[in-house]
Amino acid sequence: MKSPIRQAAVLAFLVAAGGVAFAQEMSALSFLTGHWQEKTEREDTQEAWLGPQGDLMVAANLSSRGGRVGFENLRIIRRDGKLIYLASPGGRNPPTEFPLKESEANRAVFENPGHDFPQRIIYKREGDVLIARIEGKIGGNERSKEWRLKRVQ
Repeated sequence: MKSPIRQAAVLAFLVAAGGVAFAQEMSALSFLTGHWQEKTEREDTQEAWLGPQGDLMVAANLSSRGGRVGFENLRIIRRDGKLIYLASPGGRNPPTEFPLKESEANRAVFENPGHDFPQRIIYKREGDVLIARIEGKIGGNERSKEWRLKRVQ
Protein backbone atom coordinates (compact mmCIF):
# COMPACT_ATOMS: atom_id res chain seq x y z
CA MET A 1 0.00 0.00 0.00
CA LYS A 2 1.31 3.45 -0.94
CA SER A 3 1.52 6.14 1.68
CA PRO A 4 -0.98 9.03 1.47
CA ILE A 5 1.92 11.50 1.29
CA ARG A 6 3.40 9.73 -1.72
CA GLN A 7 -0.01 9.54 -3.41
CA ALA A 8 -0.54 13.28 -2.81
CA ALA A 9 2.92 14.07 -4.20
CA VAL A 10 2.27 12.02 -7.33
CA LEU A 11 -1.12 13.67 -7.81
CA ALA A 12 0.40 17.15 -7.36
CA PHE A 13 3.07 16.34 -9.94
CA LEU A 14 0.50 15.06 -12.44
CA VAL A 15 -1.64 18.15 -12.00
CA ALA A 16 1.35 20.50 -12.35
CA ALA A 17 2.85 18.69 -15.34
CA GLY A 18 -0.27 17.33 -16.93
CA GLY A 19 -1.67 20.41 -18.68
CA VAL A 20 -4.76 18.77 -20.13
CA ALA A 21 -5.25 16.64 -17.03
CA PHE A 22 -5.42 19.89 -15.02
CA ALA A 23 -8.04 21.48 -17.23
CA GLN A 24 -10.20 18.39 -17.45
CA GLU A 25 -11.73 19.93 -14.35
CA MET A 26 -14.27 22.46 -15.51
CA SER A 27 -13.28 24.83 -12.71
CA ALA A 28 -9.87 25.31 -14.39
CA LEU A 29 -11.71 27.22 -17.13
CA SER A 30 -13.35 29.68 -14.73
CA PHE A 31 -10.87 32.31 -15.99
CA LEU A 32 -13.30 32.76 -18.92
CA THR A 33 -16.19 33.83 -16.66
CA GLY A 34 -17.37 37.39 -17.18
CA HIS A 35 -18.54 39.91 -19.74
CA TRP A 36 -15.80 40.90 -22.20
CA GLN A 37 -15.67 43.47 -25.00
CA GLU A 38 -13.33 44.75 -27.69
CA LYS A 39 -14.52 47.91 -29.40
CA THR A 40 -12.53 49.34 -32.28
CA GLU A 41 -13.35 51.81 -35.03
CA ARG A 42 -14.29 48.93 -37.34
CA GLU A 43 -15.68 46.25 -35.05
CA ASP A 44 -17.51 45.76 -31.75
CA THR A 45 -17.25 42.27 -30.21
CA GLN A 46 -18.75 41.13 -26.92
CA GLU A 47 -18.53 37.72 -25.31
CA ALA A 48 -20.17 36.79 -22.01
CA TRP A 49 -19.31 33.52 -20.22
CA LEU A 50 -21.39 32.04 -17.37
CA GLY A 51 -20.39 29.22 -15.07
CA PRO A 52 -18.90 26.85 -14.57
CA GLN A 53 -21.72 24.98 -12.91
CA GLY A 54 -21.29 21.25 -12.81
CA ASP A 55 -20.00 20.12 -16.18
CA LEU A 56 -21.17 23.15 -18.14
CA MET A 57 -20.15 26.66 -19.13
CA VAL A 58 -22.23 28.74 -21.55
CA ALA A 59 -21.52 31.90 -23.50
CA ALA A 60 -22.89 34.21 -26.14
CA ASN A 61 -20.80 36.19 -28.62
CA LEU A 62 -22.26 39.25 -30.32
CA SER A 63 -20.33 41.19 -32.94
CA SER A 64 -20.90 43.93 -35.46
CA ARG A 65 -18.73 45.07 -38.33
CA GLY A 66 -19.58 47.32 -41.23
CA GLY A 67 -23.28 47.35 -40.37
CA ARG A 68 -23.48 43.54 -40.17
CA VAL A 69 -24.37 41.91 -36.87
CA GLY A 70 -23.64 38.30 -36.00
CA PHE A 71 -23.93 36.05 -32.98
CA GLU A 72 -22.63 32.71 -31.76
CA ASN A 73 -23.83 30.39 -29.01
CA LEU A 74 -20.94 28.74 -27.17
CA ARG A 75 -20.71 25.96 -24.61
CA ILE A 76 -18.05 23.92 -22.90
CA ILE A 77 -19.23 20.51 -21.75
CA ARG A 78 -17.70 17.38 -20.31
CA ARG A 79 -18.27 14.21 -22.32
CA ASP A 80 -16.57 10.89 -21.56
CA GLY A 81 -14.19 12.65 -19.17
CA LYS A 82 -13.05 15.21 -21.76
CA LEU A 83 -13.87 18.89 -22.10
CA ILE A 84 -15.36 19.93 -25.44
CA TYR A 85 -15.99 23.45 -26.76
CA LEU A 86 -19.20 23.62 -28.81
CA ALA A 87 -19.61 26.51 -31.27
CA SER A 88 -22.92 27.38 -32.93
CA PRO A 89 -22.40 30.40 -35.22
CA GLY A 90 -25.77 32.03 -35.88
CA GLY A 91 -27.33 29.36 -33.64
CA ARG A 92 -26.42 26.56 -36.08
CA ASN A 93 -27.34 23.06 -34.98
CA PRO A 94 -25.57 20.73 -34.58
CA PRO A 95 -22.69 22.73 -33.13
CA THR A 96 -19.08 22.25 -34.21
CA GLU A 97 -17.02 20.40 -31.61
CA PHE A 98 -13.50 21.39 -30.54
CA PRO A 99 -12.05 19.03 -27.89
CA LEU A 100 -9.61 20.48 -25.37
CA LYS A 101 -6.12 19.93 -26.78
CA GLU A 102 -3.94 21.58 -24.12
CA SER A 103 -4.19 23.90 -21.17
CA GLU A 104 -2.38 25.56 -18.34
CA ALA A 105 -3.38 28.18 -15.81
CA ASN A 106 -5.41 30.92 -17.56
CA ARG A 107 -4.97 29.36 -21.02
CA ALA A 108 -6.87 26.75 -23.02
CA VAL A 109 -6.53 25.46 -26.58
CA PHE A 110 -9.41 23.64 -28.28
CA GLU A 111 -8.80 21.93 -31.61
CA ASN A 112 -10.68 20.25 -34.44
CA PRO A 113 -8.25 19.57 -37.33
CA GLY A 114 -11.13 18.37 -39.54
CA HIS A 115 -13.06 21.65 -39.42
CA ASP A 116 -12.80 24.08 -42.35
CA PHE A 117 -11.93 27.20 -40.33
CA PRO A 118 -10.95 27.69 -37.63
CA GLN A 119 -9.19 24.52 -36.58
CA ARG A 120 -7.98 25.97 -33.25
CA ILE A 121 -9.64 28.21 -30.67
CA ILE A 122 -7.34 29.65 -28.03
CA TYR A 123 -8.26 31.61 -24.91
CA LYS A 124 -5.70 33.27 -22.68
CA ARG A 125 -6.32 35.52 -19.70
CA GLU A 126 -3.93 38.37 -18.86
CA GLY A 127 -5.35 40.32 -15.93
CA ASP A 128 -8.54 42.06 -17.05
CA VAL A 129 -7.93 41.13 -20.70
CA LEU A 130 -9.21 37.93 -22.29
CA ILE A 131 -7.39 37.14 -25.52
CA ALA A 132 -9.49 35.06 -27.89
CA ARG A 133 -7.74 33.74 -31.00
CA ILE A 134 -8.82 31.52 -33.87
CA GLU A 135 -6.30 29.81 -36.13
CA GLY A 136 -6.18 27.41 -39.02
CA LYS A 137 -5.69 27.00 -42.72
CA ILE A 138 -7.80 28.35 -45.54
CA GLY A 139 -6.78 27.14 -48.99
CA GLY A 140 -3.53 25.80 -47.56
CA ASN A 141 -2.57 29.18 -46.05
CA GLU A 142 -2.31 29.78 -42.30
CA ARG A 143 -4.83 32.37 -41.08
CA SER A 144 -5.66 33.78 -37.69
CA LYS A 145 -7.72 36.44 -35.98
CA GLU A 146 -7.29 37.72 -32.46
CA TRP A 147 -9.47 39.76 -30.13
CA ARG A 148 -8.24 41.46 -26.96
CA LEU A 149 -11.41 41.67 -24.92
CA LYS A 150 -11.49 43.86 -21.83
CA ARG A 151 -13.61 43.03 -18.80
CA VAL A 152 -16.94 44.89 -18.82
CA GLN A 153 -18.40 43.33 -15.64
